[in-house]
Amino acid sequence: MIYKQRAIPSELLILKNLDTRMRLDEKDKQYYANLKKGYEGEVMFDRLIEKLTCECLILNDLLLKQNNTLFQIDTLLITQDSLYLYEVKNYEGDYYYDSDRLYKKNQKEIINPLIQLNRTESLFRQLLKHLGYPTSIFASVVFINPEFTLYQSPLNKPFIFPTQIYRHLKELNTVSSKLTDDHKRLADKLLSLHVMDSPYRELPSFEYKELRKGVICGECFSLSMSVLGKHCICKKCGQKEIVETAVMRNVKEFQLLFPEQKITTNAIHDWCEIVTCKRRIQRILEKNFKIKGAHQWAYYVE
Repeated sequence: MIYKQRAIPSELLILKNLDTRMRLDEKDKQYYANLKKGYEGEVMFDRLIEKLTCECLILNDLLLKQNNTLFQIDTLLITQDSLYLYEVKNYEGDYYYDSDRLYKKNQKEIINPLIQLNRTESLFRQLLKHLGYPTSIFASVVFINPEFTLYQSPLNKPFIFPTQIYRHLKELNTVSSKLTDDHKRLADKLLSLHVMDSPYRELPSFEYKELRKGVICGECFSLSMSVLGKHCICKKCGQKEIVETAVMRNVKEFQLLFPEQKITTNAIHDWCEIVTCKRRIQRILEKNFKIKGAHQWAYYVE
């Protein structure tokens, strides 16, 4: 049972929008690509683990704090007698393991995911002890990408390789598990401790005037939308969308990028640009938000 769904990280959403509306430098582009690939790998694992038939609770993407130290759990599985903690990696290509270090085939060293896993497991054990929930934890690194190969991997490391994932989940289904109110209380407690937004986001600086205006296509994410009657149509991919839906999606984007800015008719009219009728923008905002103030001082809130 999925007890906490995985949401797209706000940092990834912001970078996705900025990549369309401005020119990211190579460092930011690479960071965005890595963040996107990591999230895609986590979603791939979600699709597999949510098919478990054993009695369990699945909590995705937990950001917790212990002794003023933040740590993240990609996937947590609560069963009757044990907790399963998964660190998901979407690495692709050939790697090799040597003296507790991980290298790409071109001999470039990357951070050993076991370092992160051990840190997370240690902090999580401390948190559980503090909460009064002593239990056994099985922590593993899941390599989700089918195109991943690791040479010279020691047998005693908690790695789950692409060819082993289905077998691992099948074994979990064979374990007898009966959940009680205590398990639900633990899940609820962890949810209450979840930190909503990481303070360690790495975002490029940007200003409103620097960003390209217009309605971003919800399909190909280009700024190639134009208005034809009641629809926005993408000239690049042909995606067709009701104007109101497209405008509201881009209002959400505006709120994400500029959370301190008020939602006004003028602001959204300028932001969307291709919807030339200001009265049309006003009607959409009035339908979807509550209005505060009046006349030129009017703005909209949820």
